[in-house]
Amino acid sequence: MEVKIHLSWKKLLKTEFEKEYFLKLIDFVKYEYTSNVIYPPGPLIFNAFNQTPLDQVKVVILGQDPYHGQGQAHGLAFSVHDGVPLPPSLKNIFKELKSDVGMDLPESGNLTKWAQQGVFLLNSVLTVRKSTPGSHAKKGWETFTDYVIKVLSDNKGHLVFLLWGNYAITKENLIDENKHLILKAPHPSPFSADRGFFGCKHFSKTNVYLNKYNISTINW
Repeated sequence: MEVKIHLSWKKLLKTEFEKEYFLKLIDFVKYEYTSNVIYPPGPLIFNAFNQTPLDQVKVVILGQDPYHGQGQAHGLAFSVHDGVPLPPSLKNIFKELKSDVGMDLPESGNLTKWAQQGVFLLNSVLTVRKSTPGSHAKKGWETFTDYVIKVLSDNKGHLVFLLWGNYAITKENLIDENKHLILKAPHPSPFSADRGFFGCKHFSKTNVYLNKYNISTINW
């Protein structure tokens, strides 16, 4: 399985790709694709890295692992393909957007337009077995994506990190809060959105921060 990843990331992550844990991870993932139904499709595993080159990253939204239903996952956290019904968490993200910035609710849950503006939609685990959430957890992906978060924190300035839910908030220690803005809220899942995701105003706060540092804002 060929790893397709934007050259800017490839250069930065070259040494990580050569580490023993990552080689074992790739062997595991390759085997899984031959023996089970795995999401997203192989060429889209690193879609977040391809849609948002390193020099364009302004905002980081952290997810946990990909959607595990047919046709949903395409390598961007929280995003689904055009024509796919909106998952509950994404519906709530759009509700908060409407409340926060007055944006009409989109018909499509495809967040590629965010990614192409510099919103890095990173899942902590990049693959999953069909209908089995968490099935590729603790296989090495977390080590890799933790490194990516730390590299972003160390090598960039004035990023906005949106940490939604307890799992994402555990990544806070990887980020230098003196250089970046960290915004935390409960997960947008229907189980927790009412506990503080609704009303968090992360989208407007993100743009206020970017504007403060003369960085072009996100058209959500």
